[in-house]
Amino acid sequence: MKKFVFIAAICLLMSCQDQPTHYYLDAGSADGLKQLLRYTGDNLNLLTAHRGGPEPDFPENCIATFEHTLRHCYAMMEMDPRYTKDSVVIVHHDNTLDRTTTGKGRVADFTYDELKLLKLKDMKGNPTEYHLETLDEMLQWAKGKTVLVLDKKDVSLEDRVRIITKHRAESCAMVMAYNFKEAQTCYRLNPNVMMQIFIKNDAEIEQFEQTGVPWENVIVFIGHQKPEDKSFYKTLHQKGVLCVMGTSRNYDLEYSKGKVENIEALKTQYNTLFDEGIHIIETDIPVPLSKIIKQDHKKFRGFAKK
Repeated sequence: MKKFVFIAAICLLMSCQDQPTHYYLDAGSADGLKQLLRYTGDNLNLLTAHRGGPEPDFPENCIATFEHTLRHCYAMMEMDPRYTKDSVVIVHHDNTLDRTTTGKGRVADFTYDELKLLKLKDMKGNPTEYHLETLDEMLQWAKGKTVLVLDKKDVSLEDRVRIITKHRAESCAMVMAYNFKEAQTCYRLNPNVMMQIFIKNDAEIEQFEQTGVPWENVIVFIGHQKPEDKSFYKTLHQKGVLCVMGTSRNYDLEYSKGKVENIEALKTQYNTLFDEGIHIIETDIPVPLSKIIKQDHKKFRGFAKK
């Protein structure tokens, strides 16, 4: 009996040591990121945390929130760069301060020195200990930990690519390109910067192929609803492309609005997305979602750092 208990204890200890304390993604290089985000047929189910996955005490677009999310799952971080009055790029979603900070008024009407005196509010409107952060700070923090997905807001694609290039952050950052012209511009400025592009049908697949941008440079956001024809996934997979779907406007609301009390009730819906051909889910609730999705950390080992 004692021998059995001893062996069980050793097995439990080994199992605990095998689990990451942080689910850090370390692509290592621009080519490593392209490899991570390339369709292979045996891909890693990944999340993109919308604005980092804010929760009570953890505000959106905040490094502390990103770290909190990465204690629970492998995730990229969708985030929002904006210019201050003195042309510092901070990370903040709204063009006004009222909803998510202790300040009021337009972001662009204040200098960074003025803005960094404010405190960020959490999703319930409560002030936290955290402050607005710059894109420079986030890019330096992200290396070896995650991949930042830079939305547009009022910062042009050219400026986003320039800042990524300045920090040599091609392994830990990518940009949203909202049209194929922007995709061509990004590729021309820095062919090592990956993009999330928007494609919703086969005709747009053909149009993208005329741009000269390699498929290995992109992942494709297909929208917030499943395509009627599932062969759309297969067409993109044949190009080596991973498909991204957003769930913030449907499945996430079932949980965040209290329509279901337990995230387990949505387990089938989310995992069916992965089974059908989605490999990246952009979600508002990455931490609750981490409890039910199929995300085998052993598959991430080549890209992960504990």
